[in-house]
Amino acid sequence: MGVRYGRAYGDILRELADAVGDIGDGWRLCGMDAEEWAGLEDRERRETLEAIADDVLYGLGARPVIAVGAGKVAYRPEFRVIVVSVSPRESRIVRLD
Repeated sequence: MGVRYGRAYGDILRELADAVGDIGDGWRLCGMDAEEWAGLEDRERRETLEAIADDVLYGLGARPVIAVGAGKVAYRPEFRVIVVSVSPRESRIVRLD
């Protein structure tokens, strides 16, 4: 099973990267520590978040929920969305169509 989408992949990836970036420690998914993350330039952070988003999007095709730092990302195929739980009180929706 893969994640089905009708929108441009790049648009979905950018939105997902933005949402993952709002998870306070989402960068941990790529094995970095806080010092390494703090040492990155803005461009490098953006590239890292897009790589994480790409990995998460691919991974959601195999399992519907993936932990990302203190948050989680869930594929909801019945609604054609990805739900990013940034915190226990905040979620972001990434539309797939």
